[in-house]
Amino acid sequence: MNASKIIEAGINAIKTEIQGLEGLIEQVDASFARAVDMIAGLKGKVVLTGVGKSGIIAKKVASTMVSTGTPAIFLHPLDSLHGDLGAVSASDLGLMFSNSGKTKELLDLISPLKQLGIPIISITGDVNSPLARSSDIVISCKVKEEACGLGLAPTASTTAQIAMGDALAVVVSSVKGFDRDSFKALHPAGELGKQLMLRIKGLMITGEDVPIVKIDTPLAEIVRVMTEKSLGFTLVEEGPHNIIGIITDGDLRRAILNHSKDLGLKLAGDIMTPDPKRIEENAIAIDALDIMEKYQITSLVVTNESNRFLGVVHLHDLLGRGKLSLKNT
Repeated sequence: MNASKIIEAGINAIKTEIQGLEGLIEQVDASFARAVDMIAGLKGKVVLTGVGKSGIIAKKVASTMVSTGTPAIFLHPLDSLHGDLGAVSASDLGLMFSNSGKTKELLDLISPLKQLGIPIISITGDVNSPLARSSDIVISCKVKEEACGLGLAPTASTTAQIAMGDALAVVVSSVKGFDRDSFKALHPAGELGKQLMLRIKGLMITGEDVPIVKIDTPLAEIVRVMTEKSLGFTLVEEGPHNIIGIITDGDLRRAILNHSKDLGLKLAGDIMTPDPKRIEENAIAIDALDIMEKYQITSLVVTNESNRFLGVVHLHDLLGRGKLSLKNT
């Protein structure tokens, strides 16, 4: 198989997985809503289980639930039948993953769980399967085809399972009112917790390190200041602490393209982008990333509660010191 055929096969595999995910949208229905309500109101924990790749997915979703405020554990069906069932109590809930809904090890576990009086939610590709018929709530998770060339190896189906499981976890978290402060409490030592605990005032650039020019500064001086400060922009002020605009590398390029004949006569006020985006000093670092991502920018003006200019926060500084990243990168 030559390179072009390999690339084509890879693209087709990804397209098949995307189609499988798109097919989930119409399967998020009243059963999904009932499952969310049941889990959100649970007094005990969610006991997730599955076999093979579905088991790996169950482990992952259990981890997502735990980190977003929903008590959860993973139990392997075989281990459960050989003593680990002691970890399950009557206040718990069972969440089972199986594409076929016919996995023997899962079916063997249903009766012991029912004897404990716990409800069972299944996420399966066959809503008419033995697992589905034995469940209190069935969440359909069916895909038309697998990405595997033979149509046999679980690929699109497992991607769909993990997406549906994550959707269940995050919606439950939202219903329960799980917020950033709650997240920080559960992640005191992890990178995610560190991200959320960073305040802009501890990351911002201040004083002489902030590139600032006046509104009537000529182009040559603008370029000198931007080069000297090496942040890829300069702020534009009209009077002390009155920031009215920003000039970025992109603004310079646009000025060159649009004003090539009289470029040397242009002043800061002519080429700046007015009213740069701002953030308050006590905001959380990830809030700055959200704003940068939304507007596709790399810097923000930092102010106090009275909107007085204090400094700037730059994407590179966040990525370097805080080890943060944009959500969709």
